[in-house]
Amino acid sequence: MRLILSRRSGWFCVGLAAAFLLAVPCRLTAEDRPGLELPATDDGLPGAGPIRRYDWFKSLWNERRAAWSKRTEQDQKAVVFLGDSITQGWGDDLLGSFPGMRVANRGISGDTTRGMLIRLEKDVLVLNPSCVVMLMGTNDLEEKAEPQTIADNVKLIIDRLKKHNPELPIILCQVFPSSESKKRPADKIKQINLLMMKAVKGDAQITVVDTWSLFANEQGDAKAEEMPDLLHPNAIGYVKWAGALRPILATLGFVETETDPFEVEPGYESLFNGKDLTGWGHDGKTVTPDGRYLAKNGRFIVTTPAEGSRVQQLYTTQEFGGNFTLKLEFRATPNADSGVFIRQPQLQCRDYPLAGPYKNLKNYKTGDWNELIIVVTDGAALCTCNGEVIEEAFKVPETGPIGLEGDRGQMEYRRIRLMTMP
Repeated sequence: MRLILSRRSGWFCVGLAAAFLLAVPCRLTAEDRPGLELPATDDGLPGAGPIRRYDWFKSLWNERRAAWSKRTEQDQKAVVFLGDSITQGWGDDLLGSFPGMRVANRGISGDTTRGMLIRLEKDVLVLNPSCVVMLMGTNDLEEKAEPQTIADNVKLIIDRLKKHNPELPIILCQVFPSSESKKRPADKIKQINLLMMKAVKGDAQITVVDTWSLFANEQGDAKAEEMPDLLHPNAIGYVKWAGALRPILATLGFVETETDPFEVEPGYESLFNGKDLTGWGHDGKTVTPDGRYLAKNGRFIVTTPAEGSRVQQLYTTQEFGGNFTLKLEFRATPNADSGVFIRQPQLQCRDYPLAGPYKNLKNYKTGDWNELIIVVTDGAALCTCNGEVIEEAFKVPETGPIGLEGDRGQMEYRRIRLMTMP
């Protein structure tokens, strides 16, 4: 991928012309740290697959790495974003998407997974990162690398990160969709993502974000309204990517660190105090023994299960009979699957546009908070999401607790309150 950056229209123009990059001088000097230049050959290098050595790429590689070497102290303990032009195009401050979080953008336009493996030590590990966000692999496809080779390089990068810090949080973004016309067909991208998922399954240190489903159309390709060149996000695309990452980064404690200031309306009883799991079978505890459910800064979080899809429910110790109104807000990572149990039956609570079953909601806010209101009257519930009816007469038993579930992806709940009615 080769970029020419322009923000006049609010998005990043991308073309095959490399005049901008060719004009970037290579400024490495004897005072710069050694080993930053692009290796002349593949001899003795780790990994497998392509390493780009076009003139424009060599200039960009050397220039960016020389600049980063002067920021080593400044960028210590940052959340590091490692990738190619999709990452580079987000800008050094990621367009201010994560206020208060120290970030270090280590994206190089055109880079491959093997290139990132080669520069991992001096671009990433030297920073002692607090977290690493990875997005990579699309350029390898253009250079005709096989999905297994790409996934193997990703695994080598992850292994090296884990060796450096066995507790380092790693967020692995699935390869974005693109197009056959960009030499990045959907079937190959799907293979890469499946192989990466298989390689990290069961690893609690890694959170996989389904960014492929987030951006793919029905054919599995990129959408022009989010990626005008079918490869790089525009401003809309970067907002969506930020929305997909923000819940994970919040759970890790890097953003949204303030307590939710919400106050319960008169007549309502709060079912979650925002601080711990009191009332949910784990009084005074902030996390369940398996680490799956946790309370943090006003959010009731159902984390992504390390072992893949696994159903587990957590219920209130109190039961609720008669008629009532239950209100809560939820936020889902891409394609997340969860549920709210109303006494016993499960109302599907998901990333509705991707996971269904209510895919055509007009008011649903992707990557943001959405409000569920459940009004139980004489054994049936009227359920709405942001004011839109999703179930008109959802049958429920006469009495029972309220429960939450997590099956796939991360779900968050907040402002859970209930008002009994005559």
